[in-house]
Formats: sequence, structure tokens, C-alpha cells
Amino acid sequence: MSPRRFGPSTTAIHGTPHRRPDWSPVAPALLQSSSFVNPVGSEEEVLYSRYGNNPVQVALARKYALLEGAEDAIFVASGMGATALALLAVLRPGDHLVSSAWIYGGTQQLFDTEFARIGIDVTYITPDQPRQWRRSVRKATRALFLETPTNPVMRVVDLGTAAQLAREFGLALLVDATFASPINFRPLEHGADVVITSATKYLNGHSDVIAGAVAGTSSLVEEVNRLMRVWGQAIDPHAAWLVDRGLRTLAVRMARHNSNGMTVAQWAAEQPGITRVHYPGLPSHPDHQLAAKVLDGFGGMVGLELKGGIRAAERTLKRLKLIVHAPSLAGTESLISEPRLTSHKGLTSDARARLGLPDGFIRLSCGLEDPEDIIADLAQALGKGGKGEE
Repeated sequence: MSPRRFGPSTTAIHGTPHRRPDWSPVAPALLQSSSFVNPVGSEEEVLYSRYGNNPVQVALARKYALLEGAEDAIFVASGMGATALALLAVLRPGDHLVSSAWIYGGTQQLFDTEFARIGIDVTYITPDQPRQWRRSVRKATRALFLETPTNPVMRVVDLGTAAQLAREFGLALLVDATFASPINFRPLEHGADVVITSATKYLNGHSDVIAGAVAGTSSLVEEVNRLMRVWGQAIDPHAAWLVDRGLRTLAVRMARHNSNGMTVAQWAAEQPGITRVHYPGLPSHPDHQLAAKVLDGFGGMVGLELKGGIRAAERTLKRLKLIVHAPSLAGTESLISEPRLTSHKGLTSDARARLGLPDGFIRLSCGLEDPEDIIADLAQALGKGGKGEE
């Protein structure tokens, strides 16, 4: 095959396509081994799955790097592991990090507890305010961090200001793009240095694996690899094999997630029992114009604010028959949850409201079911034609 760049679907299936030997397996082999036979007297690095150099782990990382347009990539045991190791690869005690305030609750907990404990200071800014980025940079600042689209209100952050600032001051720009997947958005093309993703979500897409990934320069990934070995964060070979299996359908799954997300959001926007719909594909979304410009798809995540607050949310969730009430997202099945009890449980009601998460907010991950069935389940759960009444 020629060395030209292939499309995302082809890349997600084949990596770099090549002619295969006769009688070789069509599906990649699973090498479920912790260790490998080492040549006597060899000074080459040993193959050891904790080192992340099991051939299954290596092949998956190469394929993901191609999808993100990165020099290199690495998979670790979870999305939180990927976030922690990526940032620790560029930060040291005494350093300063400027972070978007619109981030996953678990990430904020990492910053406020563990980073504070080891002497890394974090300043939170409102990411759509360009002046806040610049005003927050200090002599000790080493990196910028943001999430886009955000969890769970699906704000889309413009990387332009942060990328320009990173170049001007020699800072690293790290972006968590879990909610987009490399099919919908590739941060490295917009000035980011590092992209982080929870592979548990769209990359795997079947609600049966916990994993995370980091992509960027070879030197950055090498440092993440060093930390991974020390902290024991390697992905299991079987989990890596399952993520690779999920990747092979990533492009077609994302097309359906995008389609279902838009269909459900448009329906929800017309329901009297729903006071607000958070979906970047809707013209009513505050970042719709930016999302239409930078995203190749709006995703399957929809935020819904129910009239009636917590009682309405609980009543609706109890009535659902098709949509599964469970944390996480991006599986083949539709999942729904209340951020007040999951990702943002540590915040007060007022603090959540300031982040756009009033009581009665539910987060819907539209799966791959027929959209009319998702809508029918929501309608009957809301009651009386979607009015949210008994």
C-alpha cells in the first residue's frame, strides 16, 4: 500500500494497511501474557506487559496515534490515569497549572487534592474569557488544561486563545476530548500538544472495558510511559485487545451516535417538561457556531433540564424501560445519569447551578438503538405526552 494517509474509518480498522502473509489470522491475536521469553545475554528491553510493550498494547497505541495525527500514543489503565500521567509528565512540584473550570468532577478532585498535596498549584478560569487565560499565567506556569466538549453541559471550547498563549509562553496545552473521539474532533490539529481520552467511552464503545489514552510527541509519550511503569498503570493485554476491537467500528458508531444525539435533542427541545436542552448541534446552544466550525459531528451526549427539579428527575428515571440508569457513557446502549449523584456529587446545589447543572439536570448518552425507540421511552417516562406530569 502507498504511504498516503488513509481515512479515519480505514485507519481505525487497519492502522497502516499492509499485505498479510498467507494463513495469517484476519483478527489480531490476543497475547494474554505478562512476560515473554528473553534472549540470553540480550541488552534489548525485555517484553513485559507492565511496561506497555506487549505487541497488543503497542499495535493499539500506533493505531490511535494515527487517528489523532500524533507522533506517538500510549494506553493506560483508565481515563483518570491518562489525565494524571499526562499532566505529571509536564509538571513538577512548585509548578503552576491553568485549567478550565469546565471539567469533569474527578479531574477537579485530582487537582484539588493530589496535585495540591505534591505542591502543584492550579488556577481555574472561565475558558470562554480570553483575558482570563492570559491574566492567570505566572512565572511558574508550565501547562494549560481544558476539556471539550465539556461534561456534562457539552460546552465547546475554542482552543485558539489557549493555543496562542501556549506558543507565546512555551507552555504545554493538554486537552481532554473524550466526548468527541478522534472522529469528531482532533485537538492536535487545533494547536494542542497533548490529547487525553477515556478509552472506556467511544474508543471501546461497548461498556465492558476501563482504559485511557494519551497522544502527543514521542518525548511526551516516553515520559508518560516511564511514569506508567513506576505507578503500575499499564492496560491489561485483553483490555487493549477489546479496545482495538471497538476501534474497528468507531467511525460507523460515531455516525449513529451523532445522528441519534441530534434527533433526540431536537425532539427534547419541543417538550414542555424539559426546560432546557444542552446539545451543541442545536442553534440554541451557546457554542453552536463554534461547534459547527470545529467539530465533524455533535456527538451522542445530551443534557436535559427537567421541569420540577429533583423529584421530576427521579420520577422520570424510575419510569425508563429501554434507557439504562447507569454512570459512564458512549456504549451501544443508551445510558442516563444525574451528575449531582455521580460526576459532580462533591459539589453543593448552588455550586452545581453555577456550572449550569441545576437540580433536575440529567445526562443522556444516546446509544445505537433506533432513535424513535429512545424518544418513545423518554416520552412515556416524562408522562402525559412529555409534560413531566403524573
